[in-house]
Amino acid sequence: MLNHILRRLLQAVLVLALVALLIFLMLRVVPGNPIATMMGEHVDPAVIERMTSELGLDQPITVQFFRYILDAMKGDFGTSYSMGKPVDGLIRTAFPNTLILALCAALFAWVMGIICGTVSAVRKNSVLDRLFMGFSLLGVSVPVFMAAMMLQYVFAYHLHWLDISGVKNWKSFILPAVALGWNSAGSISRLVRSTLLEILQADYIDTARAKGRGQAGVLIFHAMRNAMLPVVTMMALQLSSLLSGAVITESIFAINGIGRLAVQAIEGRDIPLLQGTALFSTALVILGNLAADLLYGVLDPRIRKES
Repeated sequence: MLNHILRRLLQAVLVLALVALLIFLMLRVVPGNPIATMMGEHVDPAVIERMTSELGLDQPITVQFFRYILDAMKGDFGTSYSMGKPVDGLIRTAFPNTLILALCAALFAWVMGIICGTVSAVRKNSVLDRLFMGFSLLGVSVPVFMAAMMLQYVFAYHLHWLDISGVKNWKSFILPAVALGWNSAGSISRLVRSTLLEILQADYIDTARAKGRGQAGVLIFHAMRNAMLPVVTMMALQLSSLLSGAVITESIFAINGIGRLAVQAIEGRDIPLLQGTALFSTALVILGNLAADLLYGVLDPRIRKES
């Protein structure tokens, strides 16, 4: 198991380095001078040339890349062009809001998805099955921005139960968490239902029933444990994706998170800020994949033995 973890960590480092290189090159091949874009069309060319030299953008691209990598390894992602602040400080300030939003959305998605999927599998073709699967299909089909605006109109604007935007207290995260987690809840519930329906027809389930296990015992101790293997993969990827920045949700609800920070960086062509947010988001996705691999070994002893 230790060798498996070390091998996955090495792969994660290589992927992160490759992504950093791709992001760096893609931002450099875009036509135009980022300093000129940031400062406007009518700025003195001498000022643009001086700023380009001070920021090291006139150096060879290989020198810029290795300098960026060495600084990033020390936790220094440079200084934001548009805000004039260290990028790592901006990320540290924005990440708590994204973390709270992602955890709330993931909690909503996992609880609703697993409950709806399990009930639908146990009560196959019943009214509850059709109701929950309809709810899941709606969550998967409706775009996040439409669900967010619908929730804002009903619960904030019309009923005045919750805040329409901004972060004032813990209640401010309820609507964005539901809007963000609805799609994930629909995907999880459909996966749980289909996996459980297949597992409940397996021979070892009949054996467990023949030994006197009740319906709840068979479902919890035998069926659910195996059904959760593909679900864990989806849950880990969803959490890492949510942590990497819910751009649309954070923009609609005016939440200062990683996603909104990336949008500001794109609008202002703020290269250090965009590189920092993209690299940070990639690292979160990689950690999510690594967590899923480790959870596999916990849920299935066969995987521990193979590792």
